[in-house]
Amino acid sequence: KGSMQLINEEQRILIFDKIKDLKKEMTTGGSASNTSLALAKMGIETGFIGKIGSDDYGAFYMNEIIKSGVIPHFIKEEAPSGTAMALISPDGERTFGTYLGVAARLSHEEIRADIFNSYNCFYIEGYLVQNYALIENAIRMAKEAGAKIALDLASYNVVEENRDFLMNLIVKYVDFVFANEEEARALTGKPAEEALCEIAEHVEVAIVKIGSRGSLIKKGEEQIHVPVLQANMVDATAAGDYYAAGFFYGMSKSATLEQCGRIGSLLAARVIETVGTKLTEDSWSQIRININQILN
Repeated sequence: KGSMQLINEEQRILIFDKIKDLKKEMTTGGSASNTSLALAKMGIETGFIGKIGSDDYGAFYMNEIIKSGVIPHFIKEEAPSGTAMALISPDGERTFGTYLGVAARLSHEEIRADIFNSYNCFYIEGYLVQNYALIENAIRMAKEAGAKIALDLASYNVVEENRDFLMNLIVKYVDFVFANEEEARALTGKPAEEALCEIAEHVEVAIVKIGSRGSLIKKGEEQIHVPVLQANMVDATAAGDYYAAGFFYGMSKSATLEQCGRIGSLLAARVIETVGTKLTEDSWSQIRININQILN
């Protein structure tokens, strides 16, 4: 519960059968995708790199990304698109059964170096970290184009299975790390504040989210605690993704660490009040007002 588990085609069919009579909703997903979409909604130019299949899921994904204002950098292939089933329990927690489909076949040879020339930050989700060659080569291309590297650790079980690789990435390449308490412990073996300090030794900014207690942020000698905003949690899906979007937005406006964290907390609070990964236009209008209040 609360993790992401990779599933195969047989398991996907089984889960679809088990949930066929439950209320369902289809939306775009993927950690980096959610962050890109939220940034686009706030007027920041963002793109998304991925691979989609030539099926209805792929067409849906492409249309939704474009409609949201995100620039798609997609490779298409004649194969099933990846799908993730977010199973939401009564307490609002979400557990993912993820069938990667054609997304798992994205290779570093398919990513063009010139894509990175238009961006100043390359954001990677830990869910795809199993493809070591893809991640390292993409990071090198982004670095050569002058981009900062941001990494979200994604899920504690992903960190446990790839700890050495992730730590090597962080030490060699990464500028910003986002983690929750469980992920930070899986990476360092230490509780939140100690883990924050260890990660911050290697990166420009380290962020550890500590659930209902908010988030810890450290940059050099500066360390702050940002409390959460009160929210009626319906579905925890994309909370961390929206926090990252808010934090990046603050950075793009040269905001203080505290302001970046507060904008991140604002977006996280709003997205957990709805099912899925999308907010209404009314919600975005109110968010923009609240962001201006934080920055001014």
